[in-house]
Amino acid sequence: MPTRAAHAYPRLVPVPEDVPEQFIRALRSLRAVTVRPEIVLDEVSGPARIAPYSAALTAEVRSARRSLAADELASGRFVVLHDPAGQEAWDGTFRLVTLVRTAVEPEVGTDPLLAEVAWSWVTDALAAVGPGAHAPAGTVTRVLSHSFGSIERADETSELEIRASWTADDENLGPHLLAWTGLLCTAAGLEPLPDGVTPLPPRR
Repeated sequence: MPTRAAHAYPRLVPVPEDVPEQFIRALRSLRAVTVRPEIVLDEVSGPARIAPYSAALTAEVRSARRSLAADELASGRFVVLHDPAGQEAWDGTFRLVTLVRTAVEPEVGTDPLLAEVAWSWVTDALAAVGPGAHAPAGTVTRVLSHSFGSIERADETSELEIRASWTADDENLGPHLLAWTGLLCTAAGLEPLPDGVTPLPPRR
């Protein structure tokens, strides 16, 4: 299993020889991405039986840069599905399935407009990809929890979960990963990077 990194896609594991070159190029395009240092990425096994080829990343957004001891502000999952023959429901050969989960203030969790606002984060993120992303779909779920008895925690907590999927026009998935990590940071409440500022690559 690759070592976790707070700044870039983990080193790719060896790929079997029978994997299509298009899928290999897609994985390499992910590896080339440099994300914000508050984000910790990790490679995990992709889901089976959904598509002939798959890969997946998990992510955590932390309150301090490159610190695994810092508070977790948001988490999520980025799944790449590839079917060389295409699937009618996808309208393409690459489908990206994502998850974002974060805690929100209870009064925010009860806001009737929260779902619409959260989905606008998705559409704004995909707008940055441009015409390379189409056929988006998803759900926004909010869970409000109350504590009783001897449970020693806040009386009320609220969690926001955004599930979104879309189709990538080609194997260059780097912009899609950046869009998703941008969505993660928005959900975590991080300020966007100023225009023209990009994260520094890791030191070698």
